[in-house]
Amino acid sequence: MNNQNNARQIFLAGVKGVLPGKLINDLISLKGSILKIGYRSYDLTQIQNVYVIGAGKASAAMAHYLESVLKGRITKGYVVTKYGHACSLRYITVSEAGHPVPDANSYKAAEEILKITGAAGENDLVICLWSGGGSSLLADHPENSSQEEMANLNDILVRCGADIAEINAVRKHLSKVKGGMLATHIAPASFVNILLSDVIGDPPDIIASGPAVPDNSTFSDAIAIIEKYNLAEVLPNTLVSYLREGVNGLHPETPKPGADVFKKSALFFAGSNKTALQCARTEAEIRGFETFIITDSLRGDTETACTYIINEIKNRRAENDLQKPVCLLFGGETTVKVTGEGAGGRNQHLALYIAFHIKDIPGTTFLSAGTDGNDGNTDSAGAVVDSDTIRKARENNTDPETYLKNFDSYNFFKTAGGLILTGPTLTNVMDLMITLIDHPEPHSRQLKE
Repeated sequence: MNNQNNARQIFLAGVKGVLPGKLINDLISLKGSILKIGYRSYDLTQIQNVYVIGAGKASAAMAHYLESVLKGRITKGYVVTKYGHACSLRYITVSEAGHPVPDANSYKAAEEILKITGAAGENDLVICLWSGGGSSLLADHPENSSQEEMANLNDILVRCGADIAEINAVRKHLSKVKGGMLATHIAPASFVNILLSDVIGDPPDIIASGPAVPDNSTFSDAIAIIEKYNLAEVLPNTLVSYLREGVNGLHPETPKPGADVFKKSALFFAGSNKTALQCARTEAEIRGFETFIITDSLRGDTETACTYIINEIKNRRAENDLQKPVCLLFGGETTVKVTGEGAGGRNQHLALYIAFHIKDIPGTTFLSAGTDGNDGNTDSAGAVVDSDTIRKARENNTDPETYLKNFDSYNFFKTAGGLILTGPTLTNVMDLMITLIDHPEPHSRQLKE
């Protein structure tokens, strides 16, 4: 049984289940003049203009399928996505921008979206399409600061070991479009947020930094995060000063739950990591694996995640009643504090780290990959390893310890094999981690008995 190929196909089935075409068509329909989004209905004869805005790795694809439903009923729209993730749109303008660090196009996108929201009136409907990556793709900065300073801040934040909720709490309090601030520009129009979640627990205010949903973080939280990671001396002083001024009430706080600007708003999830895990489980079961979804909330650094996964593997292998091969599914997003100079991402780093821990656990295969098709600073989504990966690498005079120490997992897998190359998937619901455990030989079970 080629379990590396099985793992790849199970991963791809999970990704297929969260492609925007399926998700949008499941959520949105138009019959006559009645537009249905989830449980909400909108009579388009009572709506003067329909505007579409969005940001994220999946926003262009989401807009494409929204156009297929609404067609010429869209008055105007603007979405921004990551480079390489755009698709053909007829009624909505699409642009590409920098990720994970914003660039000039990110700032232009914020300006263009603010023009659209500023034109929205009381009898209009604004449909907002948010997905992972939106925080850097839709960017602005406080007055008396620069784009370069914001880019520097983003680069430091994504490398310091902070999780996405912490990173976005800081971003939101340096912006007039994040953390619900965009809702203040949309009101008094009606608006609908459609989210594709890339965050553990699916908190709306964290996904794409929650441009048009209530924000639960504060200026004080942002400062606490900066102090937690000892960043006050390395971040641009202008931005740190702005946050401290916010703590002292010199800048408006982000709108909180219950604020008037949200009275005419609605929110729907198009998909999440749970959706991908369910689709992956179906594929694994078709392939003959007894399948368990362990968690959709795997988090923490590489070592913590590895310990959790290895314990699950050992627990399953210790069971005496395994009747067929087992598939363990994990979803979530780990963190890695990069100290080396190599190429890679959290998924490839985790896979290489796991490889050392399963080299003495025969018949074990592990895959970790991002559903967006991109892991770190590489063209790979992740990597797949098995119990023989380390042995085979050493036999071929490849030293896996050196690659791991230098955070150069991409070049290890490029040499040893195991990269997951999908290209941009145009979706993003965090990462999938797949463990396959071979069915134990009959004599092994008898010995245990």
